[in-house]
Amino acid sequence: MNPDMNVALQPAIFLDKDGTLIEDVPYNVDVKQIRVYPDVVDALSTLVARGYRLVVVSNQPGIAHGYFDDAAVRAAGEHLLRMLTNENIPVLGFYFCPHHPHGSISDYAIDCNCRKPKPGLLETAAREHHIDLERSWMVGDILNDVEAGRRAGCHTILLDRGNETEWLAGDHREPDWVVSSFNGVRRHITEQDAADSNNKRTVRMQ
Repeated sequence: MNPDMNVALQPAIFLDKDGTLIEDVPYNVDVKQIRVYPDVVDALSTLVARGYRLVVVSNQPGIAHGYFDDAAVRAAGEHLLRMLTNENIPVLGFYFCPHHPHGSISDYAIDCNCRKPKPGLLETAAREHHIDLERSWMVGDILNDVEAGRRAGCHTILLDRGNETEWLAGDHREPDWVVSSFNGVRRHITEQDAADSNNKRTVRMQ
């Protein structure tokens, strides 16, 4: 018997990196320019205390375009995770897509399944960390994040910091909620938890 079959699946929050957790500096791998938004720490602390696991998922097409290599992206991601850990916010992992179909580096110039809006990053993290996608959330600042979350089967929140400029409609691109800060993220997730708990109690009483 596969021992993983006995592991209970847990809910998680998948978090986009640039423009969601940290200030959006295009194609940045300089750790000196990584600045966590001030509304992030308190909200995530609350959600971690409620039992949510955290995973960062990020498109990094700069690798495919030859602006930097994957080692630089890994170093930047590890730095961000250390910043959050220092605030007592544990993160399971940093998952990134290095591809772009029009990249200049042939090994990375492919149409992959991990580049958001496709759900590959979330699905990989879910397999590796025993995450229940149906009880999980995707939080990001553009609709590609929303689509990735919905395709993976998650609840979705669009954190509108002004970074979505195209607003292209389509299947899977309608978020469950739109908020302007991480306080709104925390509020909607905790409210949904309360509603789900009430529904479970109602079912048991019938």
